[in-house]
Amino acid sequence: MSDHRIVALDGPSAAGKSTVARGVAQELGWLYVDSGALYRAVTWQLLASDEGAVDAPITQEQLQQMEWSFFEQAGAVAFQINGYQPVEELRNKAVREAVALVAAQPAVRNVVVSSLRSFAKMGSLVIEGRDIGSVVFPDTPHKFYLDADPHERAMRRYRELAQAGENEKAEAVLASLAKRDKIDSTRAQDPLQVASDAVRIDTTHLALKEVIEMVINRVMEC
Repeated sequence: MSDHRIVALDGPSAAGKSTVARGVAQELGWLYVDSGALYRAVTWQLLASDEGAVDAPITQEQLQQMEWSFFEQAGAVAFQINGYQPVEELRNKAVREAVALVAAQPAVRNVVVSSLRSFAKMGSLVIEGRDIGSVVFPDTPHKFYLDADPHERAMRRYRELAQAGENEKAEAVLASLAKRDKIDSTRAQDPLQVASDAVRIDTTHLALKEVIEMVINRVMEC
């Protein structure tokens, strides 16, 4: 067992997990982990394959064709898949719209969860996702669940997409988040939920600096 420490930040889309996790990791000098990037990478590979289907059962053979390598890069755990490091590809619309279906599949979750747990050997981690405190690292004492008003989350994602040059309408973004929330919270394996011992933080009216300080202060208390 590793004696490295883990901060688990869970919550729905656009609750502020990624930005907070990066800030906490930087302040603590720990490694940042975006667990969702692994699910998006699987989705990207499936969409690029000959089958191209993400709503059918994903086979072990498909997953075994994906060769992963993990490494530290700029204060975060990064990866290559089949010898290539995808970055912008993981944020395109096709991947965003399909990743919830892929992430709900047990075979995919088993592969990703195993990889995430292996990162503990690399150092202390600040890892964000949807089941980090409840499934991936249930024994860590540093569990947080970030949430925000659905309309606020939709506006955050809308502004993020607009800055990236996309022209999604606010109503469409809200509908997309609601769909993702439903899939995440009702999937058969490892649904989105609040770990019983997690600290809940509503980020709706909080500044980023406030949330980061709240998390770090709680971690330092333990």
